[in-house]
Amino acid sequence: MTSNNETKGVNILLGDPKKAVLKLSIPMIIAMTINSLYALIDGIWVAGIGDSALAAIGFVNPVYLIVMGFSNGIGAGATAVISRYIGAKNKNKADNGALHVMVLTVILSILFTFTFVVLLKPILELIGAGSTIDLSLEYGQTLFLGSIFIVFSSTAYGILRAEGNVSKTTYAMLLGAIINIILDPIFIYTLKMGVSGAAIATIISLAAVSLLLLYWFKRDTYIDLSSKKFKPDLKLTKQILNVGVPAGMEFLIIAILSGTLNAILMITNGVDAVAVYTAGWRVVMIAMVPAISIGVSSVAVVGANFGAERFKNMKIVYNYSIKLGFIIIALISIAIFILAPYISYIFTYSPQTAGLGKLITDFLRVTCLFYIFLPIGITSSSLFQGVGKGFNALAVTAIRLLILEVIFAYVLAIPLGFGQYGVWFGIVLGNGVGSLIAYIWSKTYLRKIERHDEILNINKSKNR
Repeated sequence: MTSNNETKGVNILLGDPKKAVLKLSIPMIIAMTINSLYALIDGIWVAGIGDSALAAIGFVNPVYLIVMGFSNGIGAGATAVISRYIGAKNKNKADNGALHVMVLTVILSILFTFTFVVLLKPILELIGAGSTIDLSLEYGQTLFLGSIFIVFSSTAYGILRAEGNVSKTTYAMLLGAIINIILDPIFIYTLKMGVSGAAIATIISLAAVSLLLLYWFKRDTYIDLSSKKFKPDLKLTKQILNVGVPAGMEFLIIAILSGTLNAILMITNGVDAVAVYTAGWRVVMIAMVPAISIGVSSVAVVGANFGAERFKNMKIVYNYSIKLGFIIIALISIAIFILAPYISYIFTYSPQTAGLGKLITDFLRVTCLFYIFLPIGITSSSLFQGVGKGFNALAVTAIRLLILEVIFAYVLAIPLGFGQYGVWFGIVLGNGVGSLIAYIWSKTYLRKIERHDEILNINKSKNR
């Protein structure tokens, strides 16, 4: 714990809103790009084993998204609640909030380890893993034994973001990615451990990250995690969960979406279609990082300004985040469209997956249209998270992903007979329509906040 971090991180949150978003977003983009490399690296190395191994990871992915989702959800709750108390100059509450997050971390870790190690097989059968189920179990059960490291790293990042300390998340994620890059080929090929080797490499890298984060919390953060500061507070827990549970449910929605799309792809085109989607979506996840990073950064800035009752700054944050995200994502879309054939090669370098090259290229080009609306949908969800309206954020995501994308994907793929191409275009259409709905809802809320701010200012002037 240091006072320097208070003046640097906290002052960023409460300073110029555009500069705050930019200063938090740049290291966040770097950090989340690095973090996304976990999935990409696993996919690249596992692709060398064959399309069944790649598809096996794809079937585990929806379950992994649930673990990551609720972990990130509690992290989002930490960011929203702690940043609001920092904005309100209530450090004791901020510290106690962080300690409550740690308690929730332990509970979630135990729950996920038991549930997804013991019950993984029936879950995989339910989502149609079929012939890949043995490989899926080998990968998934190994991965979920390390749930404590997955959950802790995610919630710890949320606490660091709350105090504006995103540089440390960048360093931690970079460490994890480097270790994962080194260990993946060793465990998968040198030690001949296959898909379980990929899972072990991921867990070891996250364990190293967790140790580093614990060291920082002990010596070098604004937030103090000393157990003597813990005071059980049901209201504080509810505040964290009011954002955390809906944010986690958003990832559950993504997991259900992923499982549903996998099932549709199995019906239309079989294992190869799932392998194409699994490989291509790993690229999409990295391309999405700028929009997600800007959205995540805006949660802390919105939360701090909401706590400080600087409501006009919230509108500035929202509009600027969308504009910044759109500019970056448009450039990424153009680059991916041009480079798609070369990108697809990293998943098709082995004889077993060489035949998937054209399909992965087509997938990457179709999803370039998907990126354009992302900044609107993600920033709208982040706005509601920042002010503690977690269920509004959940509704935005549910409409965009679970309802519209699934409907469009199913109709185009099966009744209209476009197969896997129908699924891809369904994702694009659902995201576009859903994001426009989210934009209208967010703008309506911001106008309501502005009117409330005007009334407060009038009342203050009358009382002078």
